[in-house]
Amino acid sequence: MLALRAYVDLMKLRVVELLIITTLPAMVLANKGLPSFGLVVATLIGGTLAAGSSNAFNMVIEADTDKLMARTSKRPLVLGMVTKTQATVFASAIGLLSLAIFQIFTTTLATLLTAIAIFYYVVIYTIILKPNTAQNIVWGGAAGCMPVLIGWAAVTGSLTWVPVAFFMVIFFWTPPHFWALAIKYKDDYSAAGIPMLPSVSTQSVVISQMWFHTIAMVISSTAMIQLAHLPVWVLCLTVLLGAVFTFQLFALKENAENYNKVAAGIFHWSITYLSLLSVLLVVAQLVSN
Repeated sequence: MLALRAYVDLMKLRVVELLIITTLPAMVLANKGLPSFGLVVATLIGGTLAAGSSNAFNMVIEADTDKLMARTSKRPLVLGMVTKTQATVFASAIGLLSLAIFQIFTTTLATLLTAIAIFYYVVIYTIILKPNTAQNIVWGGAAGCMPVLIGWAAVTGSLTWVPVAFFMVIFFWTPPHFWALAIKYKDDYSAAGIPMLPSVSTQSVVISQMWFHTIAMVISSTAMIQLAHLPVWVLCLTVLLGAVFTFQLFALKENAENYNKVAAGIFHWSITYLSLLSVLLVVAQLVSN
């Protein structure tokens, strides 16, 4: 059981949940209603395996730096529950299985986009961007936006401006979401030599960057609603969700005693925001049919 748990932990399924949350509404929007149950199941299973593969490869690559961070010091490779070779074989196997599922049960475009997402996260983000630039999560976060494109492509075999706009919502959502968490663990990142923005920049820079990306996220979300031709009430609720998100940022002030606490609140709200937006999109599309 411990060995099984170790392999499950390699996949970081709690992170994968967020990817699933955005895949389903993309599929519903693409189909203008609920897609077939089989297609949804195949896409979500394939997506889970692809994300799990990426996360497992990430742990193999970062096994040494994970030892230096309290947040990651209990990961399977750090504790010796699995070896790097075993983790690499596991990551490769579930990655290939993911691609096979997408190719057999969905579309070639969805399969290609999934392969690109895995490569981007493992090579572009983990190996190239993360250890070398404070903007790592900005550009590396694009991998986490891919499920939107993959979900749409799994239904239609093509892409339009709607999934692109949805992609941009997640693209701009990711930095404030992740930086809010990184504020709490900035000492960890410094110890590991990873230039995450809160660990290498002033609070002023971090706050301004979070504001920029949050405003861009709200603008992108309104564009997505209009491109999808959803009712005006959906646009209003989307703007309201964005307003609540920006309201959280007003409490994040330089040198405030509760700086870390406020950042933690923003992190948790960002997850709620994405979940509510996804539910809203599904409901809006279904009732608009």
